[in-house]
Amino acid sequence: MTRPLPQAETESFLAAAAALLGPRGLTQDPALMDAWLTDWRGRYTGRALALASPASTAEVAALVSLCAAHGVPIVPQGGNSGMAGGATPDASGRAILLSLRRMNAIRSLSAESGQAVCEAGVILQSLHEAADAAGLRFPLTLGGKGSATIGGLIATNAGGTQVLRHGTMRAQVLGLEAVLASGEVLDLMTPLKKDNRGFDLKQLLIGSEGTLGIVTAARLRLLPAARGRATAWVGLDDIVAARTLLRRVERALGEALEGFEVVPAHCLGSVLAHQPGARAPLAGRHAWNALVECVSPAADSAALREGLAAALGAALEEGLIADAAIAASDAQAEAFWALRDGISAAERARGPAMQHDISVPVEAMPEFILAAVPAIESTFPGTTAVAFGHLGDGNVHFHVLAPEGAVRGVWEEAEGKAVSAQVHDLVTAWGGSISAEHGIGQMKVDELARLHDPVALAVMARVKAALDPRGLLNPGKLLPLPQGA
Repeated sequence: MTRPLPQAETESFLAAAAALLGPRGLTQDPALMDAWLTDWRGRYTGRALALASPASTAEVAALVSLCAAHGVPIVPQGGNSGMAGGATPDASGRAILLSLRRMNAIRSLSAESGQAVCEAGVILQSLHEAADAAGLRFPLTLGGKGSATIGGLIATNAGGTQVLRHGTMRAQVLGLEAVLASGEVLDLMTPLKKDNRGFDLKQLLIGSEGTLGIVTAARLRLLPAARGRATAWVGLDDIVAARTLLRRVERALGEALEGFEVVPAHCLGSVLAHQPGARAPLAGRHAWNALVECVSPAADSAALREGLAAALGAALEEGLIADAAIAASDAQAEAFWALRDGISAAERARGPAMQHDISVPVEAMPEFILAAVPAIESTFPGTTAVAFGHLGDGNVHFHVLAPEGAVRGVWEEAEGKAVSAQVHDLVTAWGGSISAEHGIGQMKVDELARLHDPVALAVMARVKAALDPRGLLNPGKLLPLPQGA
């Protein structure tokens, strides 16, 4: 629990923080702070005592110790590209906004070990480029790779388009360095394949959204660079056929299958209308589209394209798919991916919407979509429900678009919360999760408390109380604030 500091103590704290971090490391200038006080989606805006930008783990540890001594809450922030308001402070102005962006060094990158040690502020795209220069690759990517940071990706256990083969961020982390609420540095960076000395503490911190500790660095796994790539855009008549195609391609291409995304006609139409120069990969309209990506460090592109063409040809002959186009070059493959990655921006440009990042078991996903879409649209007349994304790993983005003429900001408050509650009820009934890859943040705290297993919630609360007894780390995120806080 925290209380506002008396003015004299506030000034004392800020003076000590300024002396610790220097002029580049601490500011109260609104011109420098404002851009970081609103989340990427524009839904949450808060206030902060100051913006702290430490340049090293030692400075983070010293600052956290100082905050602990004065009872100042800390809101850690990476690239501020999160989807659930998890890096935005509240309106009280009591917290320090802790930016890790200055800690952007790749400390080491080894082709021999297939590992990189990155500080928390390293941009994902920068890691991709560094790995590529060494003949390697980092097997996690997403639309926000130009702004998302390694620390933020770890804190939220980010997913992306390659989870089908390589897993979420959790699977990429071999070692971790973090600062605890006490200011102690937890060093878990040794990359041992076998280590049975008790709990795997790094896994406890991954996905904890800065509520248990502040990630300052990580040891990450790298893979050999891809020698071959084959990418296809496929037209289908229904979502059930997409699941069947997924299993067919898995059997035909094995571990080469790295991505399987589904895009309904509505979403593709939105992108074509919004994205300059965008072109439909196939002639005619298809109720559903699948974006299939196969990658191999061994087979070349020609061999992969041949294998994918054979699988799609057989599916076409059987009537499982309606049409397909295999990218003839990396540029054409990237054009296919630009259509997929442009969906969120295109849907947002159309007007208000409630976006949901949900998962259900892969085998149940088509039936869930077929049940949930009409259920939402009948309960909320005039809305349009669309589901798109990572069918291969059971995660889709379920967007509910407001009726035509709805006012942004008004509709979300008046009806949007009821929409989300029904979506989350449906997901829970189907044995799924209300947050597949974007985290809970502040957006879904109440819904998690309403729908999650109470025993699991109680265990998480006890872990939080043990590691952060005063509740200073990212208060109000992931778990409800204790009463009286």
